[in-house]
Amino acid sequence: MKYCSTRGGVSGLTFTDALLMGLASDGGLLVPEQIPDVRDNLASWRDLSFVELAQEIIALFVDDIERKDLDELIRAAYMSFDHPEVIGTKQLDAIKVVELFHGPTLAFKDVALQLLGQLFTYVLNARGQRLNILGATSGDTGSAAIAGVRGQHNIDIFILYPRGRVSPMQELQMTTVADSNVHCVAVDGSFDDCQNLMKAVFADLDFKQQYQLGAVNSVNWARVLAQIVYYGFASLRQHKESVFAVPTGNFGNVFAAYLAYKMGFPIQQLIVATNENDILARFYATGDYSRGESKKTISPAMDIQIASNFERFLFYYLDRDATKLAQMMATFNTTGRCSIGAPPTDGIFKAYAVTEAETRSALHEVYSEHDYILDPHTAVGYVAAQRSLAAAAANAGQGHGDTETVMTVMATAHPAKFPETVHESIGTTPTHPSLEALRDKPTRSGALPAELDAVKAYLIERISA
Repeated sequence: MKYCSTRGGVSGLTFTDALLMGLASDGGLLVPEQIPDVRDNLASWRDLSFVELAQEIIALFVDDIERKDLDELIRAAYMSFDHPEVIGTKQLDAIKVVELFHGPTLAFKDVALQLLGQLFTYVLNARGQRLNILGATSGDTGSAAIAGVRGQHNIDIFILYPRGRVSPMQELQMTTVADSNVHCVAVDGSFDDCQNLMKAVFADLDFKQQYQLGAVNSVNWARVLAQIVYYGFASLRQHKESVFAVPTGNFGNVFAAYLAYKMGFPIQQLIVATNENDILARFYATGDYSRGESKKTISPAMDIQIASNFERFLFYYLDRDATKLAQMMATFNTTGRCSIGAPPTDGIFKAYAVTEAETRSALHEVYSEHDYILDPHTAVGYVAAQRSLAAAAANAGQGHGDTETVMTVMATAHPAKFPETVHESIGTTPTHPSLEALRDKPTRSGALPAELDAVKAYLIERISA
């Protein structure tokens, strides 16, 4: 399996080269040159454990790591999860919740980033190299990435996060890590500012090479690859086709679901659930992708106006036309807007934007009716799932939705990561021992303006040291 850029300037990369490159050197995103068709494997895969299925799926995309070594890296990645099947489930009437938060930082990002840490360490040791990871986070990526590489002798990690726009608990998960290879930086701006700064640093190819920079955000293909697994696993555990409602900010999580669908897993539809930062919902309604002002909400990891992984979807939607895609992205970067002219016609995606009031109502409703606590991001997905069920029932002219599908909400974080917001909605404060242990620990972080020169100077000083 080889990898190419969505913008056409890079091709023929091995998996390990793609892993270390992160963002493609032409400014695009790396994607596999083929998407495997696994329909003939589904019957034999149906009863595999999560780890066993991960070993089968990931091996299809990795042919430059010995299979026995790859299998061991995958097995080791999930030893730190506190659920016997890595992910859990909860049935809430017509909606099934898939819990992706049983990893060390209690967020879905752990599923990918625990593996990414294993892969980085293996490849760097094999090549005798070191890496300086630069990432941007709207909440969970930072702590999950740090957990994956903390203490590694040949990796330093730098995480940019928007000051005051992640939850206090998410910030503690990053800033209480004492390992010397971990560097957290509060940026005066939004997550979009942080992400743009990260991309601008990577766009300086001489700087990127000189300081051995790599990516850990979902711009890194390996992140998306690992996330395909839980969609395959969840879909195979059903006896009907799945509809997945995915809380979405940067589009990486739902794009992994899209690839699982393209590979042939039994998936009927994907629901893109956004908060009031609704750029993706507007696109699927109109075909227009236009940047707005980033709004601060109670689901902060989704407070994003530029969904970086959306470029990967457009690449496939445009039939892998890299030239057309590059022109669209150039237009968007210049004007803040691009368009495909009409709503997408492939039918796999449906999108809903959810208000704060609806999110709070869902938190209260689920707790009152099911004694189950959602986090505010999963609550966005829950509202979108309810809307989809109601639309299906209305279309059928009956009092229920499509009986040939299973409505599934992807639970992206443990509610204890957002105790203040959850308490305001349900009157109860969720807790988790690993988070409570952070409250009295010392913290450390840098502080920077949202300026490229300031970020580069910060990196140079600490990498040189």
